[in-house]
Amino acid sequence: MKKGLVVVIAIVAVIAIIGGSLVSTYNGLVDKQANVENKEAQIQVYLQRRADLIPNLVNTVKAYAEHEEGVYTALAEARAKLNSASNPEEYNEANESFESALSRLLVVVENYPELKADKNFIALQDQLEGTENRLSTARKDYNDAATDYNASIKKFPNVIFAGILGFEKADLFEASNESQTVPTVNFD
Repeated sequence: MKKGLVVVIAIVAVIAIIGGSLVSTYNGLVDKQANVENKEAQIQVYLQRRADLIPNLVNTVKAYAEHEEGVYTALAEARAKLNSASNPEEYNEANESFESALSRLLVVVENYPELKADKNFIALQDQLEGTENRLSTARKDYNDAATDYNASIKKFPNVIFAGILGFEKADLFEASNESQTVPTVNFD
């Protein structure tokens, strides 16, 4: 009878150890996944802030350059696309369109020296620059959290539990192909 009790206790101990390991692994992965989701939400906050600044910037530019309607339309469409994005891949794609339209707006600004001196325009440009800096930092923080999470779900024994429990790889924010080419600066 004592042998049977020892075997039962050993089986219960092994089950408890495996169960404890599973719970610990699951909770750790949930924490890392929640951190990734939080970092993604921060990016969305900054993208929204940037998108909210653009109409004010456009209205200021419109006061000086009414005939540049194509640029304003492209910005409005890019802003809508950015606001409807729901994952890093869609954000990257929408952001490329947005940055392209924004660069076209800034080219328009170069043609109007009085606009570049406008106090409202300068303030909006400063806010936009600050938002871009925070957005860059938020993207880095997200990528750090996603990389940590992705590494966690690939490590043994987490890889076994992650697959069983449905933890999937998080996508990273990556630079667009356009950002790989150095812009040409011409003062002619």
